[in-house]
Amino acid sequence: MNAPSDIKDIVRRKYGAAAERVARGGGNACCGGAAAEPGQCDPITSNLYGSGEAGEVPSDALAASLGCGNPTALAELKPGETVLDLGSGGGIDVLLSARRVGPTGTAYGLDMTDQMLALAEQNKRKSGLANVHFLEGEIEHIPLPADSVDVVISNCVINLAGDKDAVLREAFRVLRPGGRFAVSDIVVRGEVPAAIRRNMELWIGCVAGALGESEYLAKLAAAGFESAAIEVTRVYGAADAAGFLAGQGEELKRLAAEVDGKFVSAFVRATKPATAGAAAAPVIAPA
Repeated sequence: MNAPSDIKDIVRRKYGAAAERVARGGGNACCGGAAAEPGQCDPITSNLYGSGEAGEVPSDALAASLGCGNPTALAELKPGETVLDLGSGGGIDVLLSARRVGPTGTAYGLDMTDQMLALAEQNKRKSGLANVHFLEGEIEHIPLPADSVDVVISNCVINLAGDKDAVLREAFRVLRPGGRFAVSDIVVRGEVPAAIRRNMELWIGCVAGALGESEYLAKLAAAGFESAAIEVTRVYGAADAAGFLAGQGEELKRLAAEVDGKFVSAFVRATKPATAGAAAAPVIAPA
């Protein structure tokens, strides 16, 4: 197992490089920091936003998207709410959230990568939105007070964290009682070859660090959440696996068939109890 500090350092470098490429006009960023021409990104980050949503944000915010889902479409945001995006990158989900909560609401984005924060601030200026605030910091140590946020969202970032328990505890802390945890993430179904789990590039490429369904739900419960559920939104087959294993060497490429259907994008939701009491049983929704 790689140390959390090692993971954090390489995430910062990879995602910083991705932001710089987008800022230079060098193509879309992809999960793990690869660059691609429009429509040629990896199978994880492609085709996540509809044309209407894409039209609501600056083009660089869309190009810098490194997510695996669309949490703003699934979180059921309401006018006046305060939203926090963990690992906000170029800011696409923060800007979309800001439009959904309206001028009486607030959207925060938290990121540890200087280049992504600079790109996000640029996209904020282009958007003209006044209810957006980008914060520098780590998702294991959120720089906001307890009980200050209505909704925590994230897009394919928690799987990158070396200490996921700390991230979930912090998300629970900043949520108000009754607040919602609503994230898109990569989740594992079944056993994954050890060679993939050990590969740092694949960790940063969004798959090696992913939790299993039961483990994710158990960690949410341990952090204090209730009504936890996982809804699968996309299943990656052997052809997709070959895509995100490309460039990782022949040994890993040969493992693509072994992970057929084992990596999925999912919407993970849970609630901070409004009052003390027994938590509802977690739910895993079928694909």
